[in-house]
This record gives sequence, C-alpha cells and structure tokens, in this order.
Amino acid sequence: MPSSTAFQWLSLVGIIWLQSINGTNTNFPAYSSQLKQLLSMSQFQLNNLAFASDAGKLFGFFSGMAAFHLPLWLVLMIGSTLGLIGYGVQYLLITNQISSLSYWHVFLLTVLAGNSICWINTVCYVITIRNFSSDHRQVAVGLTTSYQGLSAKIFTSIVDAVSGQNKAKTFLFLNSFLPLIVSLIAAPVVREIEAVTRPKHMSVGFVVMFVITIATGIYAVMSSLQFVSNKISPLSNLVGVLVFLLFPLLVPLSMKINALVGSWHKNREKQRVYHFTSEESHDDEGRIENEVKEGEDSREVNQEVGIGIREEVGVKLMLRRIDFWLYFFVYLFGATLGLVFLNNLGQIAESRGYSRTSSLVSLSSSFGFFGRLMPSIGDYFYR
Repeated sequence: MPSSTAFQWLSLVGIIWLQSINGTNTNFPAYSSQLKQLLSMSQFQLNNLAFASDAGKLFGFFSGMAAFHLPLWLVLMIGSTLGLIGYGVQYLLITNQISSLSYWHVFLLTVLAGNSICWINTVCYVITIRNFSSDHRQVAVGLTTSYQGLSAKIFTSIVDAVSGQNKAKTFLFLNSFLPLIVSLIAAPVVREIEAVTRPKHMSVGFVVMFVITIATGIYAVMSSLQFVSNKISPLSNLVGVLVFLLFPLLVPLSMKINALVGSWHKNREKQRVYHFTSEESHDDEGRIENEVKEGEDSREVNQEVGIGIREEVGVKLMLRRIDFWLYFFVYLFGATLGLVFLNNLGQIAESRGYSRTSSLVSLSSSFGFFGRLMPSIGDYFYR
C-alpha cells in the first residue's frame, strides 16, 4: 500500500475540519436577537439579513470558475478572506470601532459573508472528487458535507465557554477569524493526492470514519440536551467536541503505520536475498522483477477500473438533465423551507418564552448533522 494513501485520508480529515467551521450562517439564530437590538433593526430587516446570507450562495458560480483557473489553496484563501471582510466589518460596527453604516451596507456584507461559504465548499468538493475513485467519491462527499451541519454546535460551544452576555460580538468575531485560521491549518493537507488504495483498506477506512462520525453525532446530541448540559461545564463540552473532531486523524495515522510496517517487512526480505548464491540471486531477482511488473500492471488495471469515466457536463447539457431540475426543486421546496425555519429559530424560541436559544440551536445543529449523514451511510452499505 503506497505511503501516499495516508496523505489521501489526511486530506479528507482536513476537509472535515473545513466543513465543520464553514456553516457560519447556521449560527445566525443564536445571536440574531442581540444583533437586532444592537443595530436597532425591525423584525422585517432582520429577516432580510437571514435571506442575505443565503442569497450570497446565488453567486457561488464565481468560486467554481475560479477553481478552473486558480490554485485550490488560493481559492480557499479567497473564501476565508471574504468571510473575514463580511463578518469582520460587522464586528467592528457593533463594537463601535468604525462609524455607523447604513442597513444596506450590513445587508451587502452579509451577502459577501454568505458567498464565502461557497468558495470553501468548492475546494472541499473538488479535492474530495479528485482524491477518491468513483466507487467511493460519492460517499466521501456526503460524509464530509455532513460536518457542515455541525458548525452551529461547534460555534455555540465555543461561545458558551468563552463569552458572557455579549454573544453577538463573539459570534461575529469567530465567524470572521475561525474559518481563516482553520483554512491556514488545513491548506497544506487539502491537496490532490495520487494514491492507489486497495478496496479492502478503503472499505475499512470508511467504516472507521462512519463509526467516528456517528459517535460524534451522538455526543453532539446528548451534550445539547438540557438535562445533560446542566451537569457538565461549557468548557468540558467544548473539549469533548474538539476531541471528537481529532478522532478522524486515527485513520490516516493507522494507514501510515501500516505502510511503515509493510516497508519494514520488505527491507527484511531484501536482506535475505544476500544469503543466496549469485546464481540463485539472479534467478530470484528475475522472478521478483516479474512479480513487481505483474503487480504494477494489476494496480494500473485496478486504478483504471476504480477511476472510471469522468464526464464533463457543461451548462447547456446540465440544464437539459432531469437530475439537475429534480435537485433544484427538491432544494427549493425542501431545504430552503428548513433554512427559513432555522434562521428564525431564535425569534420563535423567545416568542415561546424559552431563553436558552443557544442550546436549541446546538440541538438542531446536531440533529441536522445526523440528517446529512444518514443518506451517506445508507448509500455506502446499500451499494
């Protein structure tokens, strides 16, 4: 097994980390009420800000075009920088470090912040598709995308551990800098890897990833329930979340150890060759060389079978595909309605007399994480 296989899985871990902090728009209901008071907005204007964050994704095609012409690490940095500007200027506004901006300035900044999510998403999708064969590409994309549903849980856990009453300021500060920091950390490992992984090792790797992901979801849900969260400190809750985010590193680490053990066994076999006579050595070398060539040929065949045929779909062809329109209308009438509810979750909770909005946002985020994960698990084991 090539040593580059460990880097292949390490790139997947980097993508998981990026997706975990990329759902910055999902924590909006946790601080929307405070933002409404700080900026003296009406409920209608606040609803428009929630729409603006999603409307920024309408310009997501710019990140797709950039991925064709720019290095992916640069696309990643552009996305995190757009988020830094969009949320950072809002943070400076509510902390009175810049002069007051009009509502439409805040609206456009929110659009820009929402668009930054698309740039990071594009890098994650492209790297995942290129690094995994057609048999596992779909599952890898679904697995990593599910972690974006966990973003609100991660952000609220950090805010509860470090912030007091000014949660709106802390959320905007984290939305500004956390994606940039994680992008800088993940950029060296989130890159295209040419690795040929045996189907057995690939299956074991994904099974371990699913076990880790399910355990992460269970912890996220349980720690968001009020009768559990009252018994543990916010700092302990945050440490638990961070530990579960580090668990996926076990997969590339085990792959690397497996490769080192295999290399050690090969070195021992080479040392035994010197104990034979020159003639026997030549015979053995010829046999080993033939086996190596056969092994390389078989790996090339397996790699070609695993990669399959890549079809480039243009805009005109995409618009003629029924799959595109099915996805479009399902997302329009399904996921969009869910976003409307989640964006107003804070206002709904307060209208019902519930004060712990952040706990409710964490709980909805944790179940959203499971909802994104279940189709990937079903698809993987069904196939």
